[in-house]
Amino acid sequence: MTDPAYYLPLAQAAEAAGYDGFLVPDSICYPAESDATYPYTADGDRGFLEDKPFLEPFSIIPAMGAVTERIRFVVSVLKLTVRHPVLVAKQAASTAVLTGDRLTLGVGTSPWPEDYEVTGVPFERRGKRADESIAVMRGLLTGDWFEFHGDLYDVPRIKQCPAPATPIPIIVGGHAEPALRRAARNDGWIHGGGDPEELPRLIGRVQELRAEEGRSADPFEVHVISMDAYSVDGIRRLEELGVTDVVVGFRWTYDKAQDAETLQTKVDNLNRFADTVIAATRG
Repeated sequence: MTDPAYYLPLAQAAEAAGYDGFLVPDSICYPAESDATYPYTADGDRGFLEDKPFLEPFSIIPAMGAVTERIRFVVSVLKLTVRHPVLVAKQAASTAVLTGDRLTLGVGTSPWPEDYEVTGVPFERRGKRADESIAVMRGLLTGDWFEFHGDLYDVPRIKQCPAPATPIPIIVGGHAEPALRRAARNDGWIHGGGDPEELPRLIGRVQELRAEEGRSADPFEVHVISMDAYSVDGIRRLEELGVTDVVVGFRWTYDKAQDAETLQTKVDNLNRFADTVIAATRG
């Protein structure tokens, strides 16, 4: 939610400083009228999103990939259920190929009824839609012939080319029980913030659900937002909970005013964290 011109130099600076990934959010529109509330703020106000620049993830990530070599790009999270999964599979595969398989695809069900209304998609059964979408995408991302016949999607025998050289990790956002279960069936869970006291319970529940699915031994990513991420001791505490990745930022995301920081300020902030926390945890 910053000046779009900053994305490429920030990706380069983050890579040079030793960060593992660069998160890209997703938003398709902001409604003039809405009764919906934001699930991750105390008062449910989402006014901080109005007039903020959101670049479409599958457009900006290849651009950042072209000026970097190592850093991964994490979509956090794609509003999957207002998009057709055949198109998303094509976009994700293209992005992965263009970035040398550096895409991690975070997905979720949009909480905004308006997103569904403007795209002509029913708000009801969005959880089922998410599950079928992931199944369709996984099938098509192999590059092999694939067909799918579900309750909501019916895909004839097709294939897409090119396919990623390695499978794209699909991680799931959301705090509700169905979202946690969906995450447990896939490659990871991404935290949305909110009450910090809830974080241990959420991580523990995801791990319980993984065990129920028989997937405890499979690779699994846990991305979290936590103030513990800003100190070495805090990082250690999060590791003990099973966290694999911490999400950090250096300004208050929920500010309704436009971001007025300079690019140099942002680079200085990410370098300071790299010098004081990243270097210490890897040293």
